[in-house]
Amino acid sequence: MSDETTMKSYHGSLKEALDDDFLRQTLDKFAVQYKANRQLIFADINEKGLISEIADHKEESLDHLEELYEQFTKEASRKGVIVHRAATAKDACDLVCSIAKENNVKTIIKSKSMTAEEIHINHALEDAGFIVTETDLGEWIIQLRHEGPSHMVMPAIHLSRGQVAKTFTEETKENQSDDISLLVKVARKELRAKFAEADMGISGANFAVAENGSIAICTNEGNGRLTTTLPRVHVAICGIDKLIPTIHDALRVIKVLPRNATAQAITTYVSWITGAVNCEKDGPGAEKKFHIVFLDNGRTQLIKDSKCRQALRCVRCGACANVCPVYRLVGGHRMGYVYIGAIGLILTYFFHGHERARVLAQNCIGCEACKDVCAAGIDLPDLIQEIRVRLNKEFGSTMDSALLGRLLANRKLFHTLLKFAKFAQLPVKKGPYIRHLPEIFGLGQGFRAMPAIASESFRDMWPAIKPQVVPGAKKVGLFAGCAQDFIYPGQLKAAVTVLSKLGVNVEFPEAQSCCGLPVQMMGQRQSAITTAKNNIQAFKESNVDYVLTLCASCASHMKNRYQELLEGENMEADVKAFSDKVIDFSSFLTDVVKVKPETFVQGDEKVGYHYPCHLVRGLGVTEAPKTLLKAAAKYQPAPEEDVCCGFGGTYSVKFPEISGVLLGSKLKNLEESGATCVVTDCPGCFMQLNGGAVKQGGKLKVEHMAEFLARHLAK
Repeated sequence: MSDETTMKSYHGSLKEALDDDFLRQTLDKFAVQYKANRQLIFADINEKGLISEIADHKEESLDHLEELYEQFTKEASRKGVIVHRAATAKDACDLVCSIAKENNVKTIIKSKSMTAEEIHINHALEDAGFIVTETDLGEWIIQLRHEGPSHMVMPAIHLSRGQVAKTFTEETKENQSDDISLLVKVARKELRAKFAEADMGISGANFAVAENGSIAICTNEGNGRLTTTLPRVHVAICGIDKLIPTIHDALRVIKVLPRNATAQAITTYVSWITGAVNCEKDGPGAEKKFHIVFLDNGRTQLIKDSKCRQALRCVRCGACANVCPVYRLVGGHRMGYVYIGAIGLILTYFFHGHERARVLAQNCIGCEACKDVCAAGIDLPDLIQEIRVRLNKEFGSTMDSALLGRLLANRKLFHTLLKFAKFAQLPVKKGPYIRHLPEIFGLGQGFRAMPAIASESFRDMWPAIKPQVVPGAKKVGLFAGCAQDFIYPGQLKAAVTVLSKLGVNVEFPEAQSCCGLPVQMMGQRQSAITTAKNNIQAFKESNVDYVLTLCASCASHMKNRYQELLEGENMEADVKAFSDKVIDFSSFLTDVVKVKPETFVQGDEKVGYHYPCHLVRGLGVTEAPKTLLKAAAKYQPAPEEDVCCGFGGTYSVKFPEISGVLLGSKLKNLEESGATCVVTDCPGCFMQLNGGAVKQGGKLKVEHMAEFLARHLAK
């Protein structure tokens, strides 16, 4: 549970996690296995179609939440259930404590519940004098250790069996083996007595079904059923967003939830609880007390938030953490407060205070892996960016993001500054790289060689290299972005060579500037809007058939985000016309030009490929790059080609300790594949990979796809 509210303390916490070899190895192994198992378990299911259905039905439920609450209350009450509604976390805790006091409760058992974690119910009950025991194995372990869960489904994934054995030894006062089967037996022995003695059981609920007043709980341990059936009082704490109309709606989610959480077809137990039942512990005919506490805690207010309400679709599967490259390195205690992973960065803001979210919201690399697997179709990266915008408005922007925002919003000033920097860098420049950066800029950047600004920008060399016009041929407008225009103009020049060879007309609208993604990621929305407007106008005047970019991130941002970004600016037609024309370099060659293999000279070079995050997920492009590679070289597959390289734009500057580790893993996988060269379709990824390869001695050659293809063009 991360409670750091300053970036300095947060970096210290991240370092502790990165130094934890067991944590790194465990999460690394889990991430690889999870991805493979998830792919298998979804093989025979229309995953995207099912997720789209879930998203639509969850949205509909949110629109009718008050009606569903009334219907549920009516149906549940008829069956002896006492339904409560708590406006805040404190109200919910007070309600549960009062229920316990009214029923002369002394001991309480509890099954796993993220909603209960959200309100810190254990602390409230213990402060009120009750004895509370977690009964889920993982939750019991972390309760004994006085920690919070590090994963929504696997709360103790961060602990080794040796650590668990030590914890159990301290609890039982007997020396315990680290054999897993024996540790489970110890837990069973210790907890069985708690089940038998407990006066109250507390559970969560995955679903609250309005049509019959039932709740459903999905678990992989029998403790959930024991908790809800044995004690004479059962209290279910449920977020009000868990209300759904019918059992069919629940079954639809159950088809995805376990597959997304742990790559299972179904959880071991799906428990449906309807109405109060007899409780033999209090004698024949004694009725069990069954209370349901619906927690609001800002949810009804969040429903009114047209931008962020989609966060309430979350089914708590934890998949956004399972695929997150940052979570994979530092675990849930550094990637959330109570809720972890991408959804945790968002819900912390709404449920636990804006101050706690200030630092956490920065720790997203923007790879979109979470969005790609979300069981409820939540656009998690976009919501994290929205949270950053709101935090900037509330607390003010950091100096670096505010300055960058102002610069990118003024194209001429930005380009003038870059040209000035070309001369200012001379004292620290050595060849194409910066020999050393001043400490204020270079802190933590020792894991890679940093590129120097090119001696001549692409826009300056364009008049001399502009190819002759081919009558009747397709015309593309080349979008350069920042890095290729001023740092890697050779990549654009190589693209012009390839396009000219293929008979494509090329234009370069000089009024273009940065795509705006860097400032959008930093929460500088107005600057992102200004740059978007500028680029749309620049390309509108050029009247091209395609807006072609060699940067996957630029392509994804312009194609997928401009329309939403400029909503309300009375530019709908122009924005759509522009976005529809945007295409990445590899897709243009394979899908539009339909380039033939004989265009290139096939060599024996062993070449690997790194998928830029925004190419494979933002644009959904997977086959085009490999088709091109195989036409010119011997393609060498490498493990985890689509996992982030650690660049993430300004992320690699803010969090160099994480960026460096991600880069190291990526280079290791590529080198072990046998590749001598690696190709990518993004200048940011190129900067990261090439900088790391150079720092390690330059054994691995790194090229942009345009450079690679230009080098293999047939005469």
